[in-house]
Amino acid sequence: MINVVNVFVNGYGNIGRRLAFILSSDKDLHLIGIGKYSADEKTKEALDNGLNVYVPEAKFEQFRDRKYDVSGTVEDAVRQSDIVVDAAVEGRGFDNKKRLYEPMGKAAIFQGGEDRSGSRSVADMIHNSRVNYSLANGRRYVIQGSCNVSGMGRIMQPLSERYGDQIKRFDVTIVRRWADLEDSKDVRDSIEWDRDPHHQNDVKAFLPSANLFVEAYKVPSRMMHLHQMAIRFKTRAPSKEDVIETLHKEFGIAILNSAKSTADVRKKAMDLGFKHGDTNMVHIHSDALRVQDDILKILYSDDQTGMVIPENHLLLQSMALGRPKHEAIQKTDGLFSMTKRARILEDEFK
Repeated sequence: MINVVNVFVNGYGNIGRRLAFILSSDKDLHLIGIGKYSADEKTKEALDNGLNVYVPEAKFEQFRDRKYDVSGTVEDAVRQSDIVVDAAVEGRGFDNKKRLYEPMGKAAIFQGGEDRSGSRSVADMIHNSRVNYSLANGRRYVIQGSCNVSGMGRIMQPLSERYGDQIKRFDVTIVRRWADLEDSKDVRDSIEWDRDPHHQNDVKAFLPSANLFVEAYKVPSRMMHLHQMAIRFKTRAPSKEDVIETLHKEFGIAILNSAKSTADVRKKAMDLGFKHGDTNMVHIHSDALRVQDDILKILYSDDQTGMVIPENHLLLQSMALGRPKHEAIQKTDGLFSMTKRARILEDEFK
C-alpha cells in the first residue's frame, strides 16, 4: 500500500500548468495546488480546471481584488507538502529554496535553468530518467535536466550501452527555438549563438565518460528544437538499420521517416489532439540518418514544451515514492500514453 504523497507545484508557466494537469490524474500523488505570482487570466484558467491556487502573501489582496478565490499563501502550500516541484521563473528557484524549502525542511525538484554549481546552486544532481533514475531515490534536492539535456540522454545512453568503447566522441549541434507557442515575447529575425552552452556540462554531469562537444544556436521559430548529433567511431560506424533498431526500443523515442520540418511534427500532434500539442518525446528523423565511414549522423527534433513533463513525473516517483524504474515508466506511460502516441506518429510519418 503506497502512502499518498502531497505535491505542490510552485509556478504556473509552461512547465507548471502541464505538470498540474497530469498530477491531478495521479492517485499516488496528491496535488495540493499551484503557486501563482501574477493575478492574470491564467489564474482563472487554473481555477476553472479545479486547481487550488496559492499566491505570495504580499500579493494576496491583489488576487482577492480580482475576485480570484485563492486557497491561501505559497507559504501555506509549501508547509502542507511532502515535496515541491519548483516551476518558477528561471533563476528564482534558488531564492525559493533558501526562503521556503530549506527552512521548512521540504524536498524539492528544480528545473534545468537553475544552477548546479556556484553560489546559487540548488542541487548537485541533474536527473535523466534513462541514465540515473534510481540515484534520485531519497535525495532532498534534484535538478530535472532541460529538454535539450533530457533528449541527449535518451539517445546517448542507449548508444553507449550498445556500442560501448567503440564510440570515440559525440558532437551535438543544437538548433533552439526562440520562444514557445504560448509565449507572448517576439520572435526576432536573427540567429544567436551560445558562447558556452550549459548543455555540455549538464550532460557530462550524468554521463561523465562521454567525450562530448556541444554547440547551440537560437533561431526564429516557436515549434521545436532540432539536434544534429554526429557520433565518431574508432572503426567503421554501425549500419543505419542497427542504429534504428537500437533506438526504436527506447521509451520516449519515435522513429519518423517522412517529416520535413519541426512544424510538421508539432502541427500533426495538434491535429491528433495530443494534450497541449505535446508529444513529450524526441523524434528520430530516419530519412536523414546517415552513415559514412566512421561517422554516424542522427537528426532528431525535441519537444521542448513537453519533454520534461514525464521526466518530472518519473523523478517524483524516484524521490518521493522510491518506485523501481520499470514500474515508474509503466505508471508514466499510463498517464501520458507516450508509447501509443509514438506508434501513432510513426504511422503518420511512415
